Amino acid sequence: MIRLDAEKPVHFCDGLTRRDFLHAGSLAYLGLSLPSFLNLQARGAVNDKKDINVIMLFLVGGPSQLDTWDMKPDAPSEIRGPYKPIRTNVPGIQISEVFPKMARHADKFALVRTLNHTAAAVHDTGHQLMQTGRLFQGGIEYPHLGCVLSKLRGPKGDVPPHVLLPRPIGNTGGNMPHGQTAGFLGKIYDPFVLNADPSEPSFKVPDMLPPDSMPAIRVERRRNWREMIDKSVQQFESNPDARLLDSTFHQAYTLMSSTKAREAFDLNKEPEDSRSRYGKNRFGQSCLLARRLVEAGVRFVTVNMFETVFDEITWDIHGSSPFSPISCYRDLVGPMFDAAYSALLEDLHQRGLLQNTLVLAMGEFGRTPKVNPAGGRDHWPQCWSIVFAGGGVRGGQAVGESDEMAGAPKTRPVSSAEVAATVYKALGIDLETELPGSSGRPIPIVDRGVEPIHELFT
Repeated sequence: MIRLDAEKPVHFCDGLTRRDFLHAGSLAYLGLSLPSFLNLQARGAVNDKKDINVIMLFLVGGPSQLDTWDMKPDAPSEIRGPYKPIRTNVPGIQISEVFPKMARHADKFALVRTLNHTAAAVHDTGHQLMQTGRLFQGGIEYPHLGCVLSKLRGPKGDVPPHVLLPRPIGNTGGNMPHGQTAGFLGKIYDPFVLNADPSEPSFKVPDMLPPDSMPAIRVERRRNWREMIDKSVQQFESNPDARLLDSTFHQAYTLMSSTKAREAFDLNKEPEDSRSRYGKNRFGQSCLLARRLVEAGVRFVTVNMFETVFDEITWDIHGSSPFSPISCYRDLVGPMFDAAYSALLEDLHQRGLLQNTLVLAMGEFGRTPKVNPAGGRDHWPQCWSIVFAGGGVRGGQAVGESDEMAGAPKTRPVSSAEVAATVYKALGIDLETELPGSSGRPIPIVDRGVEPIHELFT
């Protein structure tokens, strides 16, 4: 992940520092060159006629399947938990009472109730698996799905291809990578990271604009600098200081100076009632911002609902401090997700964007079937539920059935690799596509033989 607040100073010949430049534009979104794209297109790796966008809502902490989208009302109380199921607008599909607004949109989304993996039951491994399709081993960090898209398609116009909101996942206990970077593809394909809370009254996008402290003459120097580059690219690239900027300078400058890019991040252009429907909180405003970014041409937006699982109310309901009580699903987390997710689907549908935008809401694992002594549930990667909508997905269905305790798949088990393959299928990316690994060995975007969840599209 490219940091926009690096401390090490680098001074360029006109007095600008690297920090100054990073305040003016992120260096994190140069996409695929046109010749490379045409080469991939010729080989069938990219279907440019299938222009699908993705909004990935990552529900950090791991929602309980039994208290959200796979309830077992006939199970004993220590299994079924405190919440009751409610009917949705699709006969036969019920979800938790903590999602009354979501229940009115069941015709637009599909539930997958049999996700599972066999890796360690820790947050970090789940983050890796669900966002890259693979577990990191042997020192290899695999790229996030959005970063693969950045590599294969590049940006549309003046906006970055992949944006991460509001901040990267922080400490979740495992001290391992979370799978939100470009990994072996290199930092050039990392997402553009907002690193700000869009629900704050003072919210702005400082990294896209010159800082207030920068004199106008220094901004003008940047413009002159770009003109110098346009006139003498080779001379510029031979400068050791300028080489730090690599080939991303043009893209960073374009983002900085693009009215369209700046306006996409400007939530003040949204009506107040629209902002309220999403919820005046970090997740709600991030979802609203995700919609605006997709409208502006961003291909992939990742929204982290939470940054950590410690000392913050999240989906991680162990029941005792520093984690969350199960009551937070009713009191805070459930309503927060319900409002933002429902408003997002409504807006995408009404604006004619849902068919071309895959919305994926998922966590890193589920929760134990039995309530623990603290009144919560612990980590459980053996079975959990995620939600797909849009992007060609047929709504109003549930894929897979769990056992009577929602503890294991009864039919149609689904792996994290299949989730990755499903996203690539929606995007029109050939699953046989190979990426250049850091060792020079080509690495396929998904393991051989992995198939998408075909039921979602039929």
